[in-house]
Amino acid sequence: QVQLIESGGRLVQPGGSLKLTCIVSGLTFNTFTMAWFRRTPGKEREVVARISWSGDSSYYADSVKGRFTISRDNAKNTVWLQMNSLKPEDTARYYCVADARIWGQGTQVTVSS
Repeated sequence: QVQLIESGGRLVQPGGSLKLTCIVSGLTFNTFTMAWFRRTPGKEREVVARISWSGDSSYYADSVKGRFTISRDNAKNTVWLQMNSLKPEDTARYYCVADARIWGQGTQVTVSS
């Protein structure tokens, strides 16, 4: 059974930082491209960041470039999203996604004072 379990989301003030964690089981993690998506009610889902199976290459949405960092540890079947300088518009439910098709349940990030 494939499982992607996200954690780390919470309420944080603007300018603050959060680190999201996704632990994956049930698939050969080190062969999958991993990504973080986010969804906000009334908006299209957005790919926030993506990292290759080896970790050698990554992609960031323009809206988060320079503020967010995606990383992975294949020995731990884990992918992270470090989020700095958070803005209210970063408020969303964040999802860990494997191969652009296998989704976790998500973790809520709320940026508000």
